[in-house]
Amino acid sequence: LGNFAFDQASPQASGAVLQISCFTQGSCMTRLLPMPDIFGLGRGGAEDADQPVLEAIQIMADRHIGALPVMRAGELVGVVSERDYARKVILLGRSSAETAVWQIMSSPVITVGPGETVRHCMEIMTERRIRHLPVVEGGVTVGMISIGDLVRAVIEEQKETIEQLEKFISG
Repeated sequence: LGNFAFDQASPQASGAVLQISCFTQGSCMTRLLPMPDIFGLGRGGAEDADQPVLEAIQIMADRHIGALPVMRAGELVGVVSERDYARKVILLGRSSAETAVWQIMSSPVITVGPGETVRHCMEIMTERRIRHLPVVEGGVTVGMISIGDLVRAVIEEQKETIEQLEKFISG
């Protein structure tokens, strides 16, 4: 019945659409759907492992996002986040301009497929203590989902459930 999707034009969009399907019993199923090229993944625009960290941080600042997929020869090899930057560059007194992204990225990368549920993604993020999950389909990185995206989806799902319950109670 209902769909919840992030605005593709938003600089905060994280690369995957969250789709919520609500059923007549009031239960909802939420799953991820791929949304290619939010980060320019299909055009080689994602962060390159050999680029300086300073460039990755600038891209994140420009796009108002907290992490980037790290690519090498078109293959996803890691994720670099603001958290990686704070802990592995700033706190260690390293140079942002002289440190390569591959030196601070989180790897091996933990990924999900587009059919994963929001609940399962939240469980992975909580268990692994991460905030971003690349979405991979058929070996191709098609997007990135953040904990903020998942929280928004849960809030929307709960909002729809409350509306359905209110309609049921009021007749």
